[in-house]
Amino acid sequence: MSDMTAGRRFTEGPLSRAAALIYTLLVVELLFLVTAVPGLVALVLLERDAGNLPLAAVCALPVGPALSAALYALHHRRLDLADLSPAAAFWRGYRANVRDVLMIWVPWLAGLTVVGINLANLSAAGVPGWWAGLLVAVAVVALLWVANAVVIASLFRFRAVDVARLAAYSLARFPMATLGNGCLVIVAGGVTLVATEAALALVAFAFAAGLLRNSRPMIAEIKERFVAPQ
Repeated sequence: MSDMTAGRRFTEGPLSRAAALIYTLLVVELLFLVTAVPGLVALVLLERDAGNLPLAAVCALPVGPALSAALYALHHRRLDLADLSPAAAFWRGYRANVRDVLMIWVPWLAGLTVVGINLANLSAAGVPGWWAGLLVAVAVVALLWVANAVVIASLFRFRAVDVARLAAYSLARFPMATLGNGCLVIVAGGVTLVATEAALALVAFAFAAGLLRNSRPMIAEIKERFVAPQ
């Protein structure tokens, strides 16, 4: 067996692919932290008080583009250990998608802030109890919707209104993906409540990988019916 053949088998074998995946995940996590940390640090320092919800939304602004870049890098990851460039893919996705993702992320944060403030002041407003349930349902649907929207805006080039429509359409079109994303949201919320937002940021790579995996049917249909990915 020649050295070239042996080298090719090593870089294309299962151990090589596992090493390539681990390396990609570590790099993506590091770059996610680099791009999201300014807001996350301030977010961790904020007291968990309803009055701080607008400030918390501002602190969460960098998370959207950072998550988008992580999704882009994982979607375009290489399997060959000798041909890895996750950092380049991350920054390419960040530069290409930051504007489109913020056009989705900012309105979503604003809407979620309004819902949170209303929930925190239900007793003062004197509204019926069922209103709280309705607001919680709206918040859950909005979380599931933005998960789809960020994936679409990260991997495809659409107008913001089209991203919004496709994200909403996909909630019912792919119920198993929606259920899977709902489980991710529950886990993320649990980690945040038990620990802090910082703990959730440390496993952002796993959240992004799970979101991307759940979104495979949606990505495939959009690719086939509408437009090729970037």
